[in-house]
Amino acid sequence: MTGNASKALTNSIRLLGGGLLMLPGVALAHPGHDVAGGAVHGLMHPFTGLDHALAMLLVGIFAYQRGGRALWSLPLAFLAAMAVGGILGFATPASAMVEVVIALSVVVLGAAVALNVKTQTAVAAAVVALFAIFHGFAHGSEIPAASGALPYAGGFLLGSSILMTIGIGSGAVLNNAIAGRGVAQVMRSAGAVAAIVGVGLLTGIA
Repeated sequence: MTGNASKALTNSIRLLGGGLLMLPGVALAHPGHDVAGGAVHGLMHPFTGLDHALAMLLVGIFAYQRGGRALWSLPLAFLAAMAVGGILGFATPASAMVEVVIALSVVVLGAAVALNVKTQTAVAAAVVALFAIFHGFAHGSEIPAASGALPYAGGFLLGSSILMTIGIGSGAVLNNAIAGRGVAQVMRSAGAVAAIVGVGLLTGIA
């Protein structure tokens, strides 16, 4: 590995690691959470699953790579579709397939960032929205049936917005900190690292 490649890999790990260090209890998986109602618990829920957290960070980074309308349309598409998925999850029992697709979303989004995929914003938003339905389904299946359901749902939408904003902000910070093509290289390396983690989640290794 060349010095530049090694440095890019180190920076990419720092990028993802820096975002994850902001997330309390990131190693927790969704099944088995102690779920309680209210906005605070909903707010924290997206931060407490590695797959959720990585996927939303990647949506933010991917949006930053695309720039322009993608900066707002990708996060908005994710949130809208996740709200729909949350309603479906609240009304329908969760299945193992939901967790598989969520892990797959980390692989696909990581690969999209790693390859710096050039596609129309509408297509990128559609792909992001498709995965968001499953993320929302997982959240919705844990919404308490009591009176705290609505604040809980609002909380997890807000938490998801924060994670995607962190992803976009990470790209902006890198852009100011690293000159030239190094920014793109670090973001692409971060996507590759995330995709590998996603494979681990998909296979049960991570």
